[in-house]
Amino acid sequence: MSTTLETGTGRGQQPPTPPPPSPPPGDALRRTADWARRAPLLPALIFTIIITQLPFVATLVISFMDWNAYYPDERGFTGLSNYVNVLTDVNTRHAIWVTIVLTVVVVLVSLLLGMGIALLLDRQFRGRGIVRTMMITPFLVVPVAAALVWKHALFNPEYGLLNGTLTWIWSVFGSDNPPQPDWITTAPLAAIEVSLIWQWTPFMMLILLAGLQSRPLDVIEAARIDGASAWQIFRYMTFPHLRRYLELGALLGAIYIVQTFDAVFVITSGGLGTANLPYVIYQTFYTAHDYGLASAAGVITVIGTILIATLALRTVSTLFQEENAR
Repeated sequence: MSTTLETGTGRGQQPPTPPPPSPPPGDALRRTADWARRAPLLPALIFTIIITQLPFVATLVISFMDWNAYYPDERGFTGLSNYVNVLTDVNTRHAIWVTIVLTVVVVLVSLLLGMGIALLLDRQFRGRGIVRTMMITPFLVVPVAAALVWKHALFNPEYGLLNGTLTWIWSVFGSDNPPQPDWITTAPLAAIEVSLIWQWTPFMMLILLAGLQSRPLDVIEAARIDGASAWQIFRYMTFPHLRRYLELGALLGAIYIVQTFDAVFVITSGGLGTANLPYVIYQTFYTAHDYGLASAAGVITVIGTILIATLALRTVSTLFQEENAR
């Protein structure tokens, strides 16, 4: 037995499909409010894209070209040959190695010194705010000015502070021939590393000091009452708590230090085996005028920096999730 539907238009016809339900007015208002909040940011977003992304796209295009200002008639597409030349050139590979060594040494030593200073400044003492402000000042100095101070005021073999201190110490012991080493010539890479460590230690200290002040003090006080020593509290409670902050400081410091140019340019001018990758890019672009090769080296540097930045962003997001979970 079959049944049919009777409608106003006849037998056997399906009823008309009802129109989709209209969204509630609250959703439309919410979307309008979201766009109203985002609209003022669109000019800044467009400006940022124009300033940052378009030059990078141009650099990426140039990196695939044979473009040397000394040979303008030979300009053309060359494929991946610039990248092959960058990765197989002896000087460039040495610059990559110098960049890695410089970044690792500066980051590790700055973290160790920053942790020690942060542990000291986490204690209560008179004038702690003034001391904290004074400890931050090296990070606020312009990098070029800081490199000039280290090159001329400290490392200079004739009137530098280091050799002046050696002269004073030798005079105290009655010696007439104090050593006057040329610090930059003797240890050029170490001279650059010392200047960068002096500048980046306050940055690490700030991050680790923030981590120390976020510790659960009630748990630490309970451990102290139970007889735990200061070393045990630091090893089993403070240091595990600071692990995320140490990772954050190391990754953020590596992002900036891997791009160091000021200290290398001012202190050694890339000589004595201290030319890192940013300085080699500068030489290739402004001295050799090989725009394609310099662009390829710059793209490789950007890719390495993006990888480090990705790790840093993941660390920051994990840190925020842990803070919100408390």
